Amino acid sequence: MDNLLSITTFIPALAALILALFLRGDDEAAQKNAKWAALFATCATFFVSLFILFGFDPNDTGFQFVEEGEWILGLKYKMGVDGISVLFVMLTTFIMPLVIAASWDVTHRVKEYMIAFLLLETLMLGVFMALDLVLFYLFFEAGLIPMFLIIGIWGGKERIYASFKFFLYTFLGSVLMLVAMVGMYVDAGTTDIEQLLTHQFGSESFNLLGVQIVGGMQTLMWLAFFASFAVKMPMWPVHTWLPDAHVQAPTAGSVVLASILLKMGGYGFLRFSLPMFPVGSEVMGPLVLWLSAIAIVYTSLVALVQEDMKKLIAYSSVAHMGFVTMGIFAANQQGIDGAIFQMISHGFISGALFLCVGVIYDRMHTREIDAYGGLVNRMPAYALIFMLFTMANVGLPGTSGFIGEFLTLMAVFQVNTWVAAVATTGVIFSAAYALWLYRRVVMGDLIKESLKTITDMSRRERAIFAPLVVCTILFGVYPAPILDIIGPSVEALVGNYETALAQAEAAIRLASN
Repeated sequence: MDNLLSITTFIPALAALILALFLRGDDEAAQKNAKWAALFATCATFFVSLFILFGFDPNDTGFQFVEEGEWILGLKYKMGVDGISVLFVMLTTFIMPLVIAASWDVTHRVKEYMIAFLLLETLMLGVFMALDLVLFYLFFEAGLIPMFLIIGIWGGKERIYASFKFFLYTFLGSVLMLVAMVGMYVDAGTTDIEQLLTHQFGSESFNLLGVQIVGGMQTLMWLAFFASFAVKMPMWPVHTWLPDAHVQAPTAGSVVLASILLKMGGYGFLRFSLPMFPVGSEVMGPLVLWLSAIAIVYTSLVALVQEDMKKLIAYSSVAHMGFVTMGIFAANQQGIDGAIFQMISHGFISGALFLCVGVIYDRMHTREIDAYGGLVNRMPAYALIFMLFTMANVGLPGTSGFIGEFLTLMAVFQVNTWVAAVATTGVIFSAAYALWLYRRVVMGDLIKESLKTITDMSRRERAIFAPLVVCTILFGVYPAPILDIIGPSVEALVGNYETALAQAEAAIRLASN
């Protein structure tokens, strides 16, 4: 099928346009129509994206389904996927129908709510498919706008503060990335990502304002991209926007934020930082490893003292993203395999945990941990689902959460034993806060009067969790489908990285002689 990537990307945007132009009124019938239209569009997007997955050849390490054409002002429109990006495309199209289904109880400005999520899906898919710097940047930055509106309009009491904090943090980081992109265009003469991956940027050290810049231009460009991607992930210590955004966002917004938006940072490291600036990555890699290890331990300890369920899971997300950055900058096959697997797995698990919070929030309208207790007595199905994803979040063997953490820790152990040792303590802390949360919310006697009439999950809610349960267990027991797709592309990435490093070292030795 021609233009398969563009069709997949723009189905949600087309649906949003149709909703905006043709759906009138805000009565119950119009609201129901908006919900069904959004659900149909996201399901259609997932269905079309399956053609990408089934037509993808894992053994071809180049970009596939490439679409290229002239755009505006001489700029290129170029899209494509490889073994690193194709699963993020699938994760996005898989999660979005569940997000729309989880929004069925929304009654405030439903049409606008659905339009925001549909546009957000198009922009997120564009990030993972774009093969031009300008196109990537436009998709990357435009994705802020729907999320800003989702938090700011449909969020909690402090939604305005949280939405502006989210926007400013992520936007300011991206300004430096834009400066680096201009520098890349001046140096390479192209904005084509495929060509930039083979271009060697300068790595000769020089003095800047009395400071010796080891790795030269590569290190400066790496730092500029790092400013954007580290905030997006987010990494410690630029993570403070995330708990506020999660707490104030509606349930569906939290799911998208945790499952997909955070993955853009990790994807950026894999698409730009590691392959395009190998010397910069080598120079700054040890710092990233230590920042990641600190993040895992620090945010796990912070999670232990939270009183709000969403905030606890948000800090848990920061800790799990620490494993991702560790794996990426270990810069070996195991590490990058583990990092990508961890991101995909975290998309299922963290999204499901936020949905679990949403289930009881819809009934009780509070996220305070102390407001609950003994739910197993009234909600046995909910208790079972919540337990599964709590264990997966801890990294229990047999769940997908185990595979990614195990691979990244094995990879980092080969690079820096101390970092691996510190990060491993985070696994213990994650068990502590996750089980503490589960015990206080679900276990024990049903004492509180307000909980004695609470109802178990509806059929719709069970249907939303079912695919997440299947994926979490299936890929925990049998991770090969994911590892087989990403393996050859990761192997090529690591090989190119090591070759580029060797060439840069040889050039530096030649220049010094």
